[in-house]
This record gives sequence, structure tokens and C-alpha cells, in this order.
Amino acid sequence: MSKEKTLLSWNVNGIRAAERKGFLNWIDKGLYDIVCVQETKVNDTSLLSDAVLQTNGYHAYWNCATEKKGYSGVAVYTKEEPLVVKTDFGKNLLSKEGRMLECDFDDYILLNIYFPNGGMSPERLAYKLEFYKQFLRYVQSLRKKCKHVIFCGDLNTAHGAIDLARPKENVEHSGFMPIEREWLDRFVEAGFVDTFRLFHQEGGQYSYWDMKTRARDRNVGWRIDYFWVDDLTKKLVIDAFILSEVMGSDHCPVGIRIKSI
Repeated sequence: MSKEKTLLSWNVNGIRAAERKGFLNWIDKGLYDIVCVQETKVNDTSLLSDAVLQTNGYHAYWNCATEKKGYSGVAVYTKEEPLVVKTDFGKNLLSKEGRMLECDFDDYILLNIYFPNGGMSPERLAYKLEFYKQFLRYVQSLRKKCKHVIFCGDLNTAHGAIDLARPKENVEHSGFMPIEREWLDRFVEAGFVDTFRLFHQEGGQYSYWDMKTRARDRNVGWRIDYFWVDDLTKKLVIDAFILSEVMGSDHCPVGIRIKSI
């Protein structure tokens, strides 16, 4: 990292819907060095506008869910061009449904991930847990390369009771089940850190609100969008924040500022 950088992560709940709601005006201000987006709901980038594909000042990289239309998908907008961009992680779940995109910037690796939602069925919960397992194995392998590792995205799980407004009511619902939260514990045990909690210990700060119940108006939310870093990178994180005032999705952006190595 040649200088201080600001990185964002945002589940946009459809990049074309976000475009209609002002996404381009927001990103064109160029305030952020890297913007990772999830749930683009794009299976073919040729369907996107040139303005979305060639946003002023940014290189854009996409991983689409080709399995079905209007589903999943991630993208990274970055001012600095990565040395390598990776979307194929072998014959495993990490390569399916357009959920993960890796950017290698030589002195650090950034992973943008849209973790599965486990609430649809028991089968999808099992899929989500297996995804966590395979991801942890993969990210641990990256650390062996002596890289600084950063991963961000919609993890679809709130880690602790402090991370959602109504923990008791949701303990049996996907997104806050003990079996899901245990995987975030394993990230910690493996030497990764939830950057937001390095700077903020108070509750009431969320990144997702249910739109049907107008939960955002009442701040009845969940913090399920994260930036995690390895222990080596932790000391480089200057700040972590949630941009709850940014509208356009049922999620809001989260971010970190990091200093140069």
C-alpha cells in the first residue's frame, strides 16, 4: 500500500436498481479508493450501462452468477489496478454463484465476498455453513504467503448480540443462529479481526434493515456487513465506520481506512 486508503463494502441489492437511485453520482465523487459491492444481481455484464461498467476514475471487475438471472454477484471498483484478479477458486463452492472476487495488489490481498443466506431452507443453511468452512480454509492458505489479507462483504450473520437490535427474538432464525455465529468465532480463532469492533464497542450501529417493515426508520437493524483483517494488518487500520446515512439499498456501506505498510 503506497499511501493511506479508504475501502468500502456495500450490498447494493441490485446494481441496476442502485444506478437508478443515484449510485453513479455517489461513486463518481471519487472519495474512496476501493468500493466492493455485493448482490449485483447481474448474470451478464453486457446488460449494464457503460456508465456502470466504466465508472470515472475506477477500474471495475465483475464476478456474475451465471446459474440464474437476477441473483448474487459481486464487483470491485478500484482506483489502483490489481496485479491479479481472481474469480475461479477451484472446484468448490467459492467458485459458484458469483460470490467471491479476489484482487491481489502485491503487498495485500483483498477478498470481496457475498456469503450465502441460510434462511431459505435447511439445504441452503447447510450450503452456507459449508461455504464458511471452505472460505476459512482458503483464507488461511493466503496467510501462508505472508500477505496482508483483507476480506469484506455481506457475511449474512450477525456475530454477537450487540450486532442486532433484537437478538432474543432472532436466535433461532438464520443470520443469528449459534451454528452460524460459531463460524465467525472460528475466524477470530484463526487470527482475523472484525475491524469495526476495534473502534466501536457500543450497540445500535447496523448495516442492514428490513425494507418491508420500514425497520430503518426505527433503526431495528442488523450488522452483517464487515471488514475483517489478519493480525498482521490490524495495526494498519486507522478507522472503521458505517455510512448509515447513505441510501439506495436495504444495506448501507461500511468501510475502513488503512495506512501504508
